[in-house]
Amino acid sequence: MIAVPARDWSVFRQLFAEPWDAFRHAHPRSQTSYYDGLVAKMLGCGNPDKMGYVEYRCLHCSQGKHLVAMSCKASLCLRCAKGYVDNWVSQVSKGLHAGVIYRHIILTVPAMFRTTFYQNAAIVLSAFMRCGAPWLDEFYSEVRGKALRGVYMTVLHTHGRHGQYYPHLHLIATSGGYDDQGARWEHGQYLPYVLLCRKWQGHLLTMLRQTLKTELINQLVATCCTQYPPGLMTNGQKGQVPSQSQSVARYVAQSVVSPPIAVRRIDRYDGARVTYHYRSHRTERVEHETVAVERFIGRMVQHMVPKGFKRIRYYGVQATKTFAKVKMIIHVALA
Repeated sequence: MIAVPARDWSVFRQLFAEPWDAFRHAHPRSQTSYYDGLVAKMLGCGNPDKMGYVEYRCLHCSQGKHLVAMSCKASLCLRCAKGYVDNWVSQVSKGLHAGVIYRHIILTVPAMFRTTFYQNAAIVLSAFMRCGAPWLDEFYSEVRGKALRGVYMTVLHTHGRHGQYYPHLHLIATSGGYDDQGARWEHGQYLPYVLLCRKWQGHLLTMLRQTLKTELINQLVATCCTQYPPGLMTNGQKGQVPSQSQSVARYVAQSVVSPPIAVRRIDRYDGARVTYHYRSHRTERVEHETVAVERFIGRMVQHMVPKGFKRIRYYGVQATKTFAKVKMIIHVALA
């Protein structure tokens, strides 16, 4: 039995190095060049023979040399996660509007739909991410009694703390929106929770019916309406001004750009079984779980989204093509 040091980055690679071939042969879904490429990049990260390198020499004496191996920048790699986190947090902090209150909102999916999401990830996940912006626009407009456009950064998560498949959305959203007719910004200090949950349920179920159009989905939608009559659970945290919201952005980014586990949570690996821990939402205590290495690999790989898929998207006034145009208008409206 091998006890894993707190910051041993190589242990995650050891979990994939030998068992990967056996795993991919047992799971046809992973038998693609895309998955093979992700694993190969992660295994070769920091290896100058596989990833290449940059060579530095002294400009004065030209004696000696220093080699810096290239990183893989793969979404499966733990070593490359920190750079992604820092870059995204910096990008978000530049895009926040001064004087606007932001909220961190979490939108969940009932357990009955998680298998459907996994089996149809290529078409469902994009539609799922598009649900957040119109849902909030409609919600804020109904609360304030006028049409409003908000600022939304939507982040897709597909895993919970235990590593299993659990799709949900994180939104960094303004508490209110821009009124085009009045040319002013409308703040939303109070969010009626019952209306919030009911609106989200309606948008999610409508998206599933329109995207998949199967009898099974219609049955699941009917079951969901019966099982959750008040609406689906959402979590809207207290609003924060931009200077305080970088911590929220960092938390969201760490979960997005890295695999669904940190290396410090891997306790032991004996070549056949992996023991890791997590803090349970249900018990609020640290739970330990031991699984076969093939099952552990499956829990990691199932969260790899299709090639080219963007886990972080901008909607509403925050959309890239309109942000520069309306930024000054919003600042004037806030003034």
